[in-house]
Amino acid sequence: MTSAIEKDRDNDVPLEKKLDDLYKLIDGIETAMVTTRRADGHLVARAMQTQRRTSGTDLWFMTNIESEKFEEIARDPHVNVSYYKDRTREWVSVSGRGIVSRDRDLIDSLYAADWKLWLGDEGDGKRDGGPHDPRIGLILVEADTVHYSKKDRPTPMVLFQMAKSMITGEPPKVADMREIGRDELHAPRKSADLR
Repeated sequence: MTSAIEKDRDNDVPLEKKLDDLYKLIDGIETAMVTTRRADGHLVARAMQTQRRTSGTDLWFMTNIESEKFEEIARDPHVNVSYYKDRTREWVSVSGRGIVSRDRDLIDSLYAADWKLWLGDEGDGKRDGGPHDPRIGLILVEADTVHYSKKDRPTPMVLFQMAKSMITGEPPKVADMREIGRDELHAPRKSADLR
């Protein structure tokens, strides 16, 4: 009997196809959960919006430098970023290294007006959530490994597979589970992707 994990594995596809499918998933999910490690060793996850995705699945997030997550990443850079698409039950898990930045040129290039919502205006003319607010920092997550589940089957096929599973006792294949390792992520590719 084949295990559900083995049945769902789909790593025999070319790297470019794995990356294309991964990028479509990430680009189609507005909110990520970014997990860091607190000073006491416990993990904490926070909802954050991906600001930009770069080649190799490196991800940029905006943060308030006065927040605990900025300090947590500075202390322990190991992070996880996860995405979940409720309608299709597809998901992405990116494990990597978080790097904090206060680079003003980079902040200016990524700045979005909705950042004001998350920072607020303290009325002092500087801490107003605008592009030059000194509280704005960036987190770059450099991907080390990526795991994701991609559903490319129509719903009736998934339902059929589930019904068949109830009869046969074999786990249904309802999605493709893929892994992209460090060597693949850092291999030279035909073109750099920056979005």
